[in-house]
This record gives sequence, structure tokens and C-alpha cells, in this order.
Amino acid sequence: MSDWQSLATYNKIGFQRFGEYPRQMSVESSEIDLLNTLDPQVITEVHNRYYPEVYHFARFRVGDEVTAEDIAGDVFIRLLEAVHTGRGPYKNLRGWLLRITANVVNDHFRKLYNRPKEDSSEVLENRNDLYLAQSDPVILSEQVERNRILQLAIDKLTNAQKLVITLRFGNRFTLEETAKVMGKNANTIKALQYRALAALRQQIGSNML
Repeated sequence: MSDWQSLATYNKIGFQRFGEYPRQMSVESSEIDLLNTLDPQVITEVHNRYYPEVYHFARFRVGDEVTAEDIAGDVFIRLLEAVHTGRGPYKNLRGWLLRITANVVNDHFRKLYNRPKEDSSEVLENRNDLYLAQSDPVILSEQVERNRILQLAIDKLTNAQKLVITLRFGNRFTLEETAKVMGKNANTIKALQYRALAALRQQIGSNML
């Protein structure tokens, strides 16, 4: 059981009455309505359903499995805290989770870039294993350098552009799915994607995209 699901975590943030919530809910109840009961089974089902997308979002951005797992765990802890205090999502749980993931990733990079230079360089090197699939040392070296340049370029985009690029190419969402997550229409997403790719090409050239 991961830390966010542990009884210690529940107790730490004040969950004290799990067994007292009524279970007589209609089948028409929304996912968020069910989540607001803080029923442990519902919480586990939500975690299992959305964890892969949250993890892949973080993995694409940070390029490190362990860091991505930590970020994903933090996102679900924040979800539980938000629901418990009445500040949780009121519609589109998937979109809420991915927006929170983007915020946690941004927090991660702010802390990273505030570290001493030598520590930041070491962590940035750890991000270079993003989706490495080849075993040839020369190919691996080339992939590491491409990924390093690409990730640094993505970090310079606006938050909205980062979100579009990550959803469209990291999570492989459709335009419609991306629009729903971001609360925008498809044409706006197209425009954001176009500007984001143009900015990336300007920074690193078209041969890497």
C-alpha cells in the first residue's frame, strides 16, 4: 500500500470517520460525489483509475521514474486533502488531477533551480533517461543529449504551452481530451500547440521535433 493510502496518512490529515459514511448511493451518483464520501474503496478505485495518467504526465516532464512516482503520490495526497477540506474538484476530476500534477511539477523545478549549481546539474543529468530504449552507447549518448535539450526548451514555455505539449505528446491525449482537461475549446488548443511547437523549433530546430 502506498503512503497516500496508509492509515497514518489519513489520520495525519484528519480522516476520522471512514466507517460512518452511508453507502446507499444511487448508481447515478457522479464520480466526484462518490469521492466526496471519502469511502476508502472509492478512493482506491480513483487512485487506480487515474494514477497511470498522472504518472505519465510527471514522467514526461521530469524524465525520472522515482521523481515521477513521488510527484504522483503527492498529487493524490493533495486530492484527499482538498476533498477533506471542501476544496476538491467539483467537475472533471481527471482535469483537476492533471492540472495539480502540472503545479507539482512546476514546484519541483522551482526547488530544483533554487539549489546550488552543482546540485542542479546533477539532478538535470538524472532527467536524461527519458524513454531511452536503445542499448548502443552512442545512440544512448545522442538520446540523452536530445532529451536534455528538449526538456530545457519545454521548461521555457508558458505554463499553458507546457500543459498542452505534455498532454498531447506525453499522455497522447486527443485535441478534445486536452481541451476538456484545460477547460478550453479545440481551436484554442490548436493555437496553443502551434505556438508551443513554434517556440520549441525556434529554440532547438525542427530536426529534433
